[in-house]
Amino acid sequence: MRIKVRVLAGTAIAAILMAGSGAAETLDDAVAAAITSNPQLDAQRVQTEIARETLEQARAGGRTTVSVGGSAGYTYTDTNSPFSLSNGDSQSVAAQVQATKPIYTGGRIAAGVRQATAGINAADAQYDAAEQDLILQVITAYMDLRRDRETVSIRQNNVEVANEQERAAKDRFEVGVVTRTDVSLSTANLEGAKAALASAESALEASIANYTYLTGLVPADLAPPPPVPTLPASLEEATTFALDNNPDMIAARHNERAASEAIEAAKAQGRPSVSLVGTAQVQEGYYSARDINNQSVSGVIQGSVPIVTGGMVKSQTRAARLKRDQARRQIDLLDRSIRAKVASAWFGYDATLRAIDASKRQVDAAEIAYDGAKEELAVGVRTTLDVLDQEQQLFEARLSLVQAERNAYVAAHQLLRATGQLRRPVALDAETR
Repeated sequence: MRIKVRVLAGTAIAAILMAGSGAAETLDDAVAAAITSNPQLDAQRVQTEIARETLEQARAGGRTTVSVGGSAGYTYTDTNSPFSLSNGDSQSVAAQVQATKPIYTGGRIAAGVRQATAGINAADAQYDAAEQDLILQVITAYMDLRRDRETVSIRQNNVEVANEQERAAKDRFEVGVVTRTDVSLSTANLEGAKAALASAESALEASIANYTYLTGLVPADLAPPPPVPTLPASLEEATTFALDNNPDMIAARHNERAASEAIEAAKAQGRPSVSLVGTAQVQEGYYSARDINNQSVSGVIQGSVPIVTGGMVKSQTRAARLKRDQARRQIDLLDRSIRAKVASAWFGYDATLRAIDASKRQVDAAEIAYDGAKEELAVGVRTTLDVLDQEQQLFEARLSLVQAERNAYVAAHQLLRATGQLRRPVALDAETR
């Protein structure tokens, strides 16, 4: 299915995409580092290799097996029995080579191969899901870090402005223009700004720790992220695409197929089996002062038919059917979950785009109101509290814009993850998969 460009007027995501230095650490760098070093993804890679070995084990059940056996012994017999055929020393050496080729297994081997193949496909899809989850985590951590750095910068500016306001209030109090209450308000505003800065710095340290945990990198300057990839044109299209391409759903469908094949493999345990067995044997010995040498070659067809298994085959078959039903219920559950995630990401993205537009207008209006309040304070029309209120509104508007831009970028990639289209940089494919 071809995904169309989704155009929504008024988007302000470009505000965080245009600025930045070319030498800074990029989002692609962060994703590359996470994919190549993240232990959780490494564990999922191992799981896919285990699934491939399971297929080899299933195929091996239908191949020829060869075994070699041997024995050597010494016996000394001393008896006066008239019926003894040997007395004294006896030695023997024997060697045997046996080859067995399954001819008919009641469909057990074929079902096992199909089951293992479905398991490989499920493991590959689970790896894809784990990789997309990791990419989304890195994108979120990257945007959180950029947001928190910008928040600290805004809070630092807030402290500087509040400090200047306190100094100005004290100067105006000295000449009798304002009261001690105005000075106290300015001091309280300054201390509040310092507390908010401390909280922002704490959040930044937490974001740095999370970023390092995911990528193994100590973050330097972070470049603006690349533009949001193409998104589905409608919620219906996104939902349909997600149900077909979400790797979690793909893995669940392969698991259901594997469970169905397990039923056939269980039934085959109660069916006849036929094998071709070839044996070559050499035996040499010394018995009663006589050298004995025996050689034999045989080829036989062996067959077996289970008659009574104590209920084992029936129980295994019922258990396999229950696991298949469980896998089908998992598909139903994922269907609901994916629909909910797509809808949540879709409407969340729409909401963040509108929030960006509103926050930009709020910042513009707050800047005008703040400048006007400062001028009116100078001529005695406004009070210090009025100015502080306008200043606080301005800083909160700027913070809201930063948060909305972060939310929009993350929500877009959450939608891509829900539809199964969240990809790492193409240049990394050959190096890390």
